Amino acid sequence: MNCPSRVDPIMPDGYNQNPNALNADATTRADLDHVANARLRQDHRIDPSTDPIALEQVEQNTEEGKGQSWPKAEGGKGGVAVRDAEAKADSRAANEVPSGAGKRRGFETRIVNGCKKVGVVLRKYAKFVGPGFMVAVAYIDPGNYATDVAAGASFRFKLLFIVLMSNIFAIFLQSLCIKLGTVTGMDLAENCKAHLPPWLNYVLYFFAESAIIATDIAEVIGTAIALNILIKVPLVAGCAISIVDVLIILVFYRPSGSMRALRAFEIFVMFLVLGVVICFCFELSKIKAPVGDVFHGYVPSSTLIQSQALYQACGILGATVMPHSLYLGSGIVQPRLREFDNAQAQQAASNTSNVEIDIPDSSSIGSDVKYRPSLAAIQACMSYSIVELAVSLFTFALFVNSAILIVAGASLYDHPEADGADLFSIHALLSSSIAPVAGTLFALALLLSGTSAGIVCTIAGQIVSEGQLNWSLKPWLRRLITRSISITPSIIIAAAVGREGLGRALEGSQVALSVILPFVSAPLIWFTCRGKYMKVAVRGDGVGGGEAGADGCVQMRNHWVTAAFAVVIWGVIVVMNVALLVLVGMGVA
Repeated sequence: MNCPSRVDPIMPDGYNQNPNALNADATTRADLDHVANARLRQDHRIDPSTDPIALEQVEQNTEEGKGQSWPKAEGGKGGVAVRDAEAKADSRAANEVPSGAGKRRGFETRIVNGCKKVGVVLRKYAKFVGPGFMVAVAYIDPGNYATDVAAGASFRFKLLFIVLMSNIFAIFLQSLCIKLGTVTGMDLAENCKAHLPPWLNYVLYFFAESAIIATDIAEVIGTAIALNILIKVPLVAGCAISIVDVLIILVFYRPSGSMRALRAFEIFVMFLVLGVVICFCFELSKIKAPVGDVFHGYVPSSTLIQSQALYQACGILGATVMPHSLYLGSGIVQPRLREFDNAQAQQAASNTSNVEIDIPDSSSIGSDVKYRPSLAAIQACMSYSIVELAVSLFTFALFVNSAILIVAGASLYDHPEADGADLFSIHALLSSSIAPVAGTLFALALLLSGTSAGIVCTIAGQIVSEGQLNWSLKPWLRRLITRSISITPSIIIAAAVGREGLGRALEGSQVALSVILPFVSAPLIWFTCRGKYMKVAVRGDGVGGGEAGADGCVQMRNHWVTAAFAVVIWGVIVVMNVALLVLVGMGVA
């Protein structure tokens, strides 16, 4: 019969004479005559190698108990269990590696763990690759070719500083676009309609639409010039043929489709960008430019205050920080946020008896319920989106714009054809001075840039019209209307004044974009600095961190340092454009 190891004279009521079978502190008459506790028996004890507390006790006994008599277990006659534990510790100590090898093994383990963490980050980053390339396409369109070629021919490498400054401005403003689109769940156009007076919304729509048409004029002219150079198509016919790229959009782009289809479209645009980069890598390998002078061009100089230099600097600024790209950058981040929330919703549904959780569809224009990303989605996606954008712009966009200016500066500066240099002249010079393939690659890069930038311009136009007017059209139909508007002046210019007129129109369109830029960037800075717009409600599921305020929302507006930097950038853009307009009015520029 079982009985407790301790027997009191008085048994309290309800005392259980039969202990639980899993009670490790109870003993029986058959367990070595009440000697050993079941916890320390060979077949029940905890392995010291897996129990840190037991291991510490064994090591203490090993160090302090050497040369002493074996302690007896409580209430027993011998220390069999303690001897077994100490013997096991001695055996393990005998098999230990030297301290140097142990440190080396620990260092190798930390390296392996670090590599695994880096691998996880890179795999997650790879899921966000794509939107940055689509934004970068807007910064390497034919307008950039015209302004960079003119700047290189006139001032050699001295306006590289403007290229660098414009790319820094573009990265900063596009980061604000990503933040606005991520936190609010709406692009810049939708925020303008939702939070601004109707008259102001319509004024901003006019500026945005004007910027899109000016950009499209540059794409039409650039495509026509490239076709004329490559296959000798007349300029007027080339302007008309440029409308064919609507078929590409019709086949590939599905804004409300699956993420797989959207990523396929992003990869298509990415290959177009890489094609442009490869062409200019070849061009740079064939020219002879002093490396010191090239890097010195990224430093500000007194050349920037000259009237013609200021005119071209504003053209570079407008061609780089394109107004329509701000709408684009704030509108292409939502699919990945929605994908994250959908995955979380499906996981929550599977954990709650398959209850379906519905996320409002952000693609339903005019609907009362808009998709708002969760705090967890914002924290998981926003940083990666900003990093991907910054890498794409600071590598590919900056490289291509710098390469165009460097090639033009090395080939056309102090050359008889430098006066009135355009895309035709740099093609002819590259073909004659380097090799015919160099001029062909330049024209091919121009064609790829015009095609990819035209596609992205269409997407931006769709975002603007749907967001600010609730005017929804198929992308190809939107492209058809926009191209019809932009083709008309291009055909007139091509027929009236030919290649010289097209070059001037191309450069002037980029200056017009620079003038429009302050009007479009002002609401972006305003929205991201206002707490009532940049706040995220903390949902009841407990997902996501952040300190919620009294209203149950997490504030994500710009820090005062960010806001101050944004105001400085906006002020520089305004000052440059005011000076440009004054010089143009005086007839100097």
